[in-house]
Amino acid sequence: MMFRMYLRSLNLLVQLRTVLILLVVVWASGAQAAGTAIRLDLEGALGVATAEFIIDGIETAQAQDASLIIIRMDTPGGLVEPMRDIVQSILGSDVPVVTYVSPGGARADSAGTYILLASHIAAMAPTTHLGAATPVSLTGEDVSPTENTPEEQIDDLDEDAEEAEPDAPDSAMGRKVLNDSIAYIRGLAEAHGRNADWAEEAVRDAATLTSTEALELNVIDLIADDQAELLQAIHGREVKVNNEAFTIESEGLTVETLEPSWRLKILNTIASPEIAILLLMIGLYGLLFEGYNPGAIIPGVAGVICLLLAAYALQVLPVNYAGLALIIVGMILIIAEAFVPSFGALGLGGITAVIFGSIMMFDSGVPGFGISMTFVIGMALVAGLFLFWLVSFLLKLRRRGPVSGRESIVGGIATATESFAGDGHVWLESETWAARSLVSIEKDQKVRVRAMKGLVLEVEPIPESATSGAELQT
Repeated sequence: MMFRMYLRSLNLLVQLRTVLILLVVVWASGAQAAGTAIRLDLEGALGVATAEFIIDGIETAQAQDASLIIIRMDTPGGLVEPMRDIVQSILGSDVPVVTYVSPGGARADSAGTYILLASHIAAMAPTTHLGAATPVSLTGEDVSPTENTPEEQIDDLDEDAEEAEPDAPDSAMGRKVLNDSIAYIRGLAEAHGRNADWAEEAVRDAATLTSTEALELNVIDLIADDQAELLQAIHGREVKVNNEAFTIESEGLTVETLEPSWRLKILNTIASPEIAILLLMIGLYGLLFEGYNPGAIIPGVAGVICLLLAAYALQVLPVNYAGLALIIVGMILIIAEAFVPSFGALGLGGITAVIFGSIMMFDSGVPGFGISMTFVIGMALVAGLFLFWLVSFLLKLRRRGPVSGRESIVGGIATATESFAGDGHVWLESETWAARSLVSIEKDQKVRVRAMKGLVLEVEPIPESATSGAELQT
């Protein structure tokens, strides 16, 4: 009897152990299934370095077999080509991409709207907004060729058919860019079943929406207060990833935030209008200083490096080259002031050229790539102070008179290195000179050079009371 009870207890323990093992396996597999979400922060103006960071992040997420990619976005917009590169990377991703406009007060303007609509899930935090996706030209104007509607344009053409002229090339190009942008954003919206009509308004009329309005008009998928609520809200949603149905499993995901590499941080800093102008100015000044002082080496090396960095920045920035030419001419005029003294005329012209060139060079209207007027004014003040110092220095040099040769020696003040009457030696301009005096001279006595015959100085003693005044004159 007891043996049977023992067997039953042993059997029960074995069954209990099996259940515990199964529970552990199920828990472990569930934890493994939870996986990882990769988060990428897209902040500030969208440029080449920012696009490279986002694209590298998407590729990293795919390589790590991540379950989800979260792009937290707050951008005023940026350049078209980097934006298109990011959109292509999102559309080609094997991992679903969630773009989340956050925190409160953030925006997804211009290029950010395209990225938001291209994402598999578009989400926003409360008090955020999106829109204003009209493309702009390098002159800062939108590319729409006219403010009238197509119907109004047809009426105008009918009324003035006899006086009508063929469309200007700029107007035709404006229509091409505008229509291309409209077709592009409509395709992105339609791919995920979002409001393509409003997307067209965002491009054609620079329409904007708050997060609440965007949700009501089916422009976005959801509103979430924070990242935790976002993950909870998208759990179980079905999206299309590379034209295949995909159910998002976001419950219990571990979110890993990727940071830009030091290389991308440096490139992003260089690709700034203010930094680009400073690098350009330092580079030109360094090369010019090296040209007028051969062998200085350091200014030349620094100048070449700064010019190469400025060339990279100007390559990735929207630049008006007329403004760039004005900046270069202005700096040349300021430097010319030192070699062709005009008592400020060349320098003032150079400062004026630099100011207007700085304003023109980055006055492109591309969001996030404008130049601060405070920076321009500060740069003008620095250039003005430099010019003031330069003019003062030149005037001082003119009043100073000769500083080398016979003219600087005759009339100079020397110091006797020994006591002598007749021939002796004096110290003048860091050198020992042979001297001759008609009267007795004591050691360390101050003497004035009356004349110079060959390499012999004719000197005479000067009163002690006049020594300090004479030294000041010299």
